[in-house]
Amino acid sequence: MALSVLSYIDVRPSEHRVSDMERKARMINPGFGKVFSEHMVTVRHTEHGGWERGLLQPYGPLMLDPASSVLHYGQAIFEGFKAYSQPDGGVKTFRPFANAQRFNHSAERLAMPQLPEEIFVEAADALIREDKAWVPTAIGESLYLRPLMIATEAALGVRPSHEYLFILFASPAGAYFSGGVKPVTVWISEDYVRAAPGGTGFAKCAGNYAASLVAQKQAKAKGCDQVVWLDAVHRTNVEEMGGMNIFFVYKEGGRSVVVTPELTGTLLPGITRRSILELASELGLGAEERKITVDEWKAALMEGRMTEAFACGTAAVITPIGRVKSMQGDWTVNGGETGPIAAKLRDTLLNIQHGLVPDTHGWMHEVC
Repeated sequence: MALSVLSYIDVRPSEHRVSDMERKARMINPGFGKVFSEHMVTVRHTEHGGWERGLLQPYGPLMLDPASSVLHYGQAIFEGFKAYSQPDGGVKTFRPFANAQRFNHSAERLAMPQLPEEIFVEAADALIREDKAWVPTAIGESLYLRPLMIATEAALGVRPSHEYLFILFASPAGAYFSGGVKPVTVWISEDYVRAAPGGTGFAKCAGNYAASLVAQKQAKAKGCDQVVWLDAVHRTNVEEMGGMNIFFVYKEGGRSVVVTPELTGTLLPGITRRSILELASELGLGAEERKITVDEWKAALMEGRMTEAFACGTAAVITPIGRVKSMQGDWTVNGGETGPIAAKLRDTLLNIQHGLVPDTHGWMHEVC
């Protein structure tokens, strides 16, 4: 088969494509992260050769040596962003260069090589063009892109690997939560913490998520959908919800103000979080980044100063919080219903992403 060459990626598509009928069947109610498109991109890095040319190839298993560093010392990072269908039939991605920058911040923290942003974005563009038919067209649905990098050198010495593999694959995505967009119930974890000062909290590395699973399991046992993390030092300040950033809506001076925990190095600097802060003034909202304690959360609700709480992230976009459970008691947020601010922010983001309103921020990257 002929080899076509893009700027950084060699394209060798599958000779055995999935039929239109089978693809459409797989894309009915795909959920999140359960269905994958037909291709992936890989780019190798060696200590002396640097980044090699990338390869777009059929989606399939990886071959790893049992001594690969990632399996022993956890050098693994990832990202997540989305491609959206547009009214003209084209496809655009949402803020991919911001994800490329965060990917490199994570790489730096784990002593991994930084991938040039143009290769990161070109890899996604190449994959989306090849698998365009896998991009859902319904509002709120998307093609989720998962870039990751792992250490692949076969060596058991405790040191940074000399070899790495960048991988990118895609998954048509419906609702992140199986019940659709509705307020979730959260459990405030006091037994476990997600990250500590000086650690890897700001990095999107696999180990952070592995360490979170026991608390998420505890939350499920308490009848909750997600866990809320507190700071590691005082165990009083709210930090994140699961793998998402968290926002609170206050009534101050006759207007609504969205407040989110400030970035301290222990929180993930979310792209959706940043976008909400940038959108706030356009929607007539105030915006603040500061510390918020559990006691303030409960008191502000009881006093009527706080009206809503919601989480945000690439996968779920915006998810309202309807009920909070903890060892100190339970409470309800906004009567357990989705609030108007969360709904307005979600609709605004989706309208921008799907090209239904002008993209005045230049966030959308045209792919095809």
